[in-house]
Amino acid sequence: PEEVVKGAIEAAEASDVKVILVGKQDCIEKNLKKYSIDNLSIQVHHASQVVSMTDTSFEAIRRKKDSSIKVALDLVKSGKAHAVYSAGNSSITLATAMFVLGRLPQVQRPALAGIIPTLNGRFVLIDVGGIVDCHPFHLVQFAIMGHVFAKYILNIENPKLGTLNIGKETIRGNELVKKTFTFLQKRDLNFIGNVEGGDVLQGKADVVICDGFVGNVALKMGEGMAEAFLTMIKEEVKKSFLARIGVILIKRSLKNVFKRWDYSEHGGAPLLGVNGIVIVGHGRSKAKAVKNGIRMADKFVAQKINLHLEKGLKEYEVPMLEKRWHRLAEKIKEIVS
Repeated sequence: PEEVVKGAIEAAEASDVKVILVGKQDCIEKNLKKYSIDNLSIQVHHASQVVSMTDTSFEAIRRKKDSSIKVALDLVKSGKAHAVYSAGNSSITLATAMFVLGRLPQVQRPALAGIIPTLNGRFVLIDVGGIVDCHPFHLVQFAIMGHVFAKYILNIENPKLGTLNIGKETIRGNELVKKTFTFLQKRDLNFIGNVEGGDVLQGKADVVICDGFVGNVALKMGEGMAEAFLTMIKEEVKKSFLARIGVILIKRSLKNVFKRWDYSEHGGAPLLGVNGIVIVGHGRSKAKAVKNGIRMADKFVAQKINLHLEKGLKEYEVPMLEKRWHRLAEKIKEIVS
């Protein structure tokens, strides 16, 4: 866990955050000895088991009860910690968080919120892999949670919300998107309608809503394109002396561009909707990403984000009667067809 330990130390050095490193104690302490941590608030909490990327959620929850992620979440549940940052298996982190912490009142499904750069800032893409099979009511809740995240964490006063679709027209898209559109129109949110894939990087919306399957594909394609673009530039630069001179002249500008696409700048994706603060880091996270992920978790705690989520869900949620009428209409439609 060398990068995790290093990132935790950097986070503790940068602020007064208190860090508890959860995992195999001997391994963690071996890495800690490389640094001077006498004046830092860092503790080690032993966990005898480790969740691998090949484990299933069932194996992790039922058979690995002393895994680092389970123990860390138990610390939050008991009040001994305020938040969890994990750069491990994201699906198992989500499942274990649901099992240990449960959901906030009214939340049907939690969602992962990704932060993605635009030409003039950044936007929230929600969901980026939490729930792949969704109902329109789930996406409405994603929109509400994304609204709260953008307002209180990204400091966007009145965030613009849009549904990710294959066209801007209301008749475009699948049934999930069309029904979500209808429900969001009725909420007192700054809903601007459908946004296409080409619009999101232009900054047309501050929060873009989709199911976890679409969101995860979009997120990873964006990351892959950024990495591929960097590789292409490096390959082209090697082809001529003039190209190398040109890159030297614009090196700082290129560095700033790629910094905006660097996932480590944000640290991770918050899991919104669970009864606790959970930040899910990238599986390839280095120390910088870990540090920023811990800082994000600290900000979530300071802003009391879950209180704002509960308030937002109460204010904008689809009324139960409206849900029942919608489900009844769906049943009738199934019978008729």
